[in-house]
Amino acid sequence: MLKTDKERIVAELVDDLGSAETLIVADYRGLTNKRLEALRDQLIPLGARFRIVKNTLTRRAAEQAGVEALLLMLEGPTAIAFIESSGDPAAVAKALAATAKETNVLVLRGGILEGKHLSAEEVERLATLPPMDVLRGQLVGAVVAPLNALLGLVSAPLRDLHGLIGARIAQLEAQGEVVAEAAPAAAADDAAEAPAAEASDDRELEVEGNETSEEPAPAVPSDQEEEE
Repeated sequence: MLKTDKERIVAELVDDLGSAETLIVADYRGLTNKRLEALRDQLIPLGARFRIVKNTLTRRAAEQAGVEALLLMLEGPTAIAFIESSGDPAAVAKALAATAKETNVLVLRGGILEGKHLSAEEVERLATLPPMDVLRGQLVGAVVAPLNALLGLVSAPLRDLHGLIGARIAQLEAQGEVVAEAAPAAAADDAAEAPAAEASDDRELEVEGNETSEEPAPAVPSDQEEEE
Protein backbone atom coordinates (compact mmCIF):
# COMPACT_ATOMS: atom_id res chain seq x y z
CA MET A 1 0.00 0.00 0.00
CA LEU A 2 1.34 3.40 -0.95
CA LYS A 3 2.10 5.95 1.71
CA THR A 4 -0.46 8.33 0.30
CA ASP A 5 -3.13 5.65 0.51
CA LYS A 6 -2.21 4.95 4.13
CA GLU A 7 -2.41 8.65 4.96
CA ARG A 8 -5.79 8.88 3.25
CA ILE A 9 -7.11 5.88 5.21
CA VAL A 10 -5.80 7.26 8.49
CA ALA A 11 -7.46 10.61 7.77
CA GLU A 12 -10.75 8.84 7.01
CA LEU A 13 -10.54 6.86 10.24
CA VAL A 14 -9.82 10.03 12.20
CA ASP A 15 -12.98 11.57 10.71
CA ASP A 16 -14.97 8.43 11.48
CA LEU A 17 -13.76 8.36 15.08
CA GLY A 18 -14.52 12.05 15.50
CA SER A 19 -18.05 11.89 14.10
CA ALA A 20 -19.11 8.62 15.73
CA GLU A 21 -20.30 8.95 19.34
CA THR A 22 -20.52 5.18 19.68
CA LEU A 23 -18.64 2.31 18.09
CA ILE A 24 -18.54 -1.47 18.45
CA VAL A 25 -15.46 -3.54 17.68
CA ALA A 26 -15.67 -7.15 16.48
CA ASP A 27 -13.36 -9.91 15.32
CA TYR A 28 -14.64 -10.94 11.88
CA ARG A 29 -12.17 -13.81 11.38
CA GLY A 30 -13.81 -16.60 9.35
CA LEU A 31 -16.75 -14.49 8.18
CA THR A 32 -17.36 -14.75 4.41
CA ASN A 33 -17.37 -11.73 2.16
CA LYS A 34 -21.04 -12.38 1.37
CA ARG A 35 -21.91 -12.37 5.04
CA LEU A 36 -19.89 -9.21 5.58
CA GLU A 37 -21.76 -7.41 2.80
CA ALA A 38 -25.10 -8.57 4.19
CA LEU A 39 -24.12 -7.28 7.64
CA ARG A 40 -23.07 -3.90 6.20
CA ASP A 41 -26.43 -3.56 4.45
CA GLN A 42 -28.25 -4.51 7.65
CA LEU A 43 -26.47 -1.89 9.76
CA ILE A 44 -26.83 1.07 7.39
CA PRO A 45 -30.54 1.68 8.18
CA LEU A 46 -29.65 1.56 11.87
CA GLY A 47 -27.26 4.49 11.47
CA ALA A 48 -23.98 2.53 11.45
CA ARG A 49 -21.18 1.89 8.96
CA PHE A 50 -19.43 -1.46 9.32
CA ARG A 51 -15.81 -1.21 8.19
CA ILE A 52 -12.89 -3.65 8.14
CA VAL A 53 -9.73 -1.85 9.26
CA LYS A 54 -5.99 -2.49 9.59
CA ASN A 55 -4.85 -2.36 13.20
CA THR A 56 -1.65 -0.39 12.51
CA LEU A 57 -3.50 2.37 10.65
CA THR A 58 -6.35 2.37 13.16
CA ARG A 59 -3.90 2.80 16.04
CA ARG A 60 -2.45 5.87 14.36
CA ALA A 61 -5.95 7.26 13.77
CA ALA A 62 -7.01 6.52 17.36
CA GLU A 63 -3.97 8.34 18.72
CA GLN A 64 -4.62 11.34 16.49
CA ALA A 65 -8.33 11.42 17.39
CA GLY A 66 -7.62 10.99 21.11
CA VAL A 67 -9.56 7.71 21.39
CA GLU A 68 -7.06 5.77 23.46
CA ALA A 69 -9.70 3.30 24.68
CA LEU A 70 -9.82 1.82 21.19
CA LEU A 71 -6.18 0.78 21.33
CA LEU A 72 -6.97 -2.04 23.76
CA MET A 73 -9.34 -3.69 21.26
CA LEU A 74 -7.06 -3.73 18.21
CA GLU A 75 -5.81 -7.33 18.25
CA GLY A 76 -6.34 -9.71 15.31
CA PRO A 77 -8.67 -9.12 12.34
CA THR A 78 -10.74 -6.08 13.26
CA ALA A 79 -14.04 -4.69 12.04
CA ILE A 80 -15.62 -1.56 13.54
CA ALA A 81 -19.25 -0.46 13.46
CA PHE A 82 -19.18 3.36 13.53
CA ILE A 83 -22.56 4.49 14.88
CA GLU A 84 -23.72 8.00 14.01
CA SER A 85 -25.29 10.35 16.55
CA SER A 86 -28.70 9.67 15.00
CA GLY A 87 -28.12 5.90 15.00
CA ASP A 88 -29.46 3.27 17.38
CA PRO A 89 -26.61 1.68 19.41
CA ALA A 90 -28.89 -0.94 20.94
CA ALA A 91 -30.20 -2.05 17.54
CA VAL A 92 -26.67 -2.20 16.09
CA ALA A 93 -25.42 -4.26 19.04
CA LYS A 94 -28.41 -6.57 18.67
CA ALA A 95 -27.70 -7.12 14.95
CA LEU A 96 -24.02 -7.89 15.63
CA ALA A 97 -24.88 -10.21 18.53
CA ALA A 98 -27.41 -12.04 16.35
CA THR A 99 -24.80 -12.51 13.62
CA ALA A 100 -22.27 -13.77 16.15
CA LYS A 101 -24.81 -16.29 17.43
CA GLU A 102 -25.85 -17.45 13.97
CA THR A 103 -22.35 -17.85 12.54
CA ASN A 104 -20.38 -18.83 15.64
CA VAL A 105 -17.58 -16.88 13.95
CA LEU A 106 -18.08 -13.17 14.64
CA VAL A 107 -16.80 -12.25 18.11
CA LEU A 108 -17.67 -9.02 19.93
CA ARG A 109 -14.61 -7.45 21.57
CA GLY A 110 -16.18 -4.37 23.10
CA GLY A 111 -16.94 -0.80 22.17
CA ILE A 112 -17.09 2.83 23.15
CA LEU A 113 -20.38 4.48 24.14
CA GLU A 114 -20.17 8.27 24.19
CA GLY A 115 -16.55 8.13 25.35
CA LYS A 116 -17.05 5.30 27.84
CA HIS A 117 -15.29 1.99 27.25
CA LEU A 118 -17.58 -1.04 26.95
CA SER A 119 -16.48 -4.58 27.49
CA ALA A 120 -17.75 -7.46 25.34
CA GLU A 121 -20.23 -8.38 28.10
CA GLU A 122 -21.52 -4.80 28.24
CA VAL A 123 -22.04 -4.79 24.47
CA GLU A 124 -24.07 -7.98 24.80
CA ARG A 125 -26.17 -6.35 27.53
CA LEU A 126 -26.61 -3.33 25.26
CA ALA A 127 -28.00 -5.72 22.66
CA THR A 128 -30.78 -6.74 25.06
CA LEU A 129 -32.14 -3.19 25.40
CA PRO A 130 -35.29 -2.14 23.50
CA PRO A 131 -34.91 -0.04 20.35
CA MET A 132 -34.22 3.66 20.75
CA ASP A 133 -37.80 4.70 19.91
CA VAL A 134 -39.14 2.42 22.64
CA LEU A 135 -36.57 3.76 25.12
CA ARG A 136 -37.57 7.35 24.28
CA GLY A 137 -41.22 6.45 24.83
CA GLN A 138 -40.41 4.84 28.18
CA LEU A 139 -38.36 7.87 29.18
CA VAL A 140 -41.15 10.26 28.25
CA GLY A 141 -43.61 8.09 30.17
CA ALA A 142 -41.36 8.06 33.22
CA VAL A 143 -41.12 11.87 33.10
CA VAL A 144 -44.77 12.59 32.30
CA ALA A 145 -46.27 10.22 34.90
CA PRO A 146 -44.86 12.11 37.94
CA LEU A 147 -45.84 15.42 36.32
CA ASN A 148 -49.41 14.18 35.88
CA ALA A 149 -49.45 13.04 39.50
CA LEU A 150 -48.11 16.42 40.61
CA LEU A 151 -50.67 18.20 38.48
CA GLY A 152 -53.39 16.12 40.09
CA LEU A 153 -52.15 17.02 43.56
CA VAL A 154 -52.01 20.70 42.69
CA SER A 155 -55.31 20.87 40.85
CA ALA A 156 -57.27 18.91 43.48
CA PRO A 157 -57.15 21.71 46.12
CA LEU A 158 -57.98 24.21 43.38
CA ARG A 159 -61.01 22.15 42.40
CA ASP A 160 -62.02 21.90 46.06
CA LEU A 161 -61.59 25.65 46.53
CA HIS A 162 -63.62 26.30 43.41
CA GLY A 163 -66.36 24.04 44.77
CA LEU A 164 -66.40 25.83 48.11
CA ILE A 165 -66.57 29.22 46.43
CA GLY A 166 -69.41 28.01 44.21
CA ALA A 167 -71.32 26.66 47.23
CA ARG A 168 -70.85 29.95 49.09
CA ILE A 169 -72.07 31.92 46.09
CA ALA A 170 -75.15 29.71 45.87
CA GLN A 171 -75.78 30.19 49.59
CA LEU A 172 -75.52 33.98 49.29
CA GLU A 173 -77.81 33.96 46.26
CA ALA A 174 -80.37 31.92 48.21
CA GLN A 175 -80.21 34.40 51.09
CA GLY A 176 -80.62 37.27 48.66
CA GLU A 177 -83.80 35.71 47.28
CA VAL A 178 -85.20 35.41 50.84
CA VAL A 179 -84.47 39.07 51.50
CA ALA A 180 -85.98 40.02 48.15
CA GLU A 181 -89.14 38.06 48.98
CA ALA A 182 -89.34 39.54 52.49
CA ALA A 183 -89.09 43.13 51.22
CA PRO A 184 -92.49 43.17 49.39
CA ALA A 185 -94.14 41.61 52.41
CA ALA A 186 -92.75 44.30 54.69
CA ALA A 187 -93.93 46.99 52.28
CA ALA A 188 -97.42 45.44 52.26
CA ASP A 189 -97.48 45.44 56.05
CA ASP A 190 -96.46 49.10 56.10
CA ALA A 191 -99.18 49.91 53.59
CA ALA A 192 -101.79 48.09 55.70
CA GLU A 193 -100.67 49.85 58.85
CA ALA A 194 -100.95 53.31 57.25
CA PRO A 195 -104.80 53.26 56.77
CA ALA A 196 -105.21 51.82 60.22
CA ALA A 197 -103.23 54.68 61.67
CA GLU A 198 -105.29 57.19 59.69
CA ALA A 199 -108.55 55.60 60.92
CA SER A 200 -107.28 55.78 64.50
CA ASP A 201 -106.53 59.48 64.05
CA ASP A 202 -110.07 60.05 62.67
CA ARG A 203 -111.61 58.27 65.64
CA GLU A 204 -109.60 60.41 68.03
CA LEU A 205 -110.85 63.55 66.27
CA GLU A 206 -114.47 62.37 66.53
CA VAL A 207 -114.10 61.68 70.24
CA GLU A 208 -112.66 65.11 70.81
CA GLY A 209 -115.60 66.62 68.89
CA ASN A 210 -118.11 64.69 70.97
CA GLU A 211 -116.48 65.79 74.17
CA THR A 212 -116.76 69.40 73.01
CA SER A 213 -120.53 69.11 72.24
CA GLU A 214 -121.29 67.67 75.69
CA GLU A 215 -120.23 70.90 77.50
CA PRO A 216 -123.26 72.81 79.05
CA ALA A 217 -124.78 75.52 76.83
CA PRO A 218 -124.89 79.01 78.16
CA ALA A 219 -128.07 79.64 80.20
CA VAL A 220 -130.84 81.69 78.54
CA PRO A 221 -132.42 84.20 80.92
CA SER A 222 -136.10 83.45 81.70
CA ASP A 223 -138.94 85.99 81.19
CA GLN A 224 -139.18 86.61 84.88
CA GLU A 225 -135.55 87.39 85.12
CA GLU A 226 -135.89 89.77 82.19
CA GLU A 227 -138.79 91.56 83.80
CA GLU A 228 -136.90 91.96 86.98
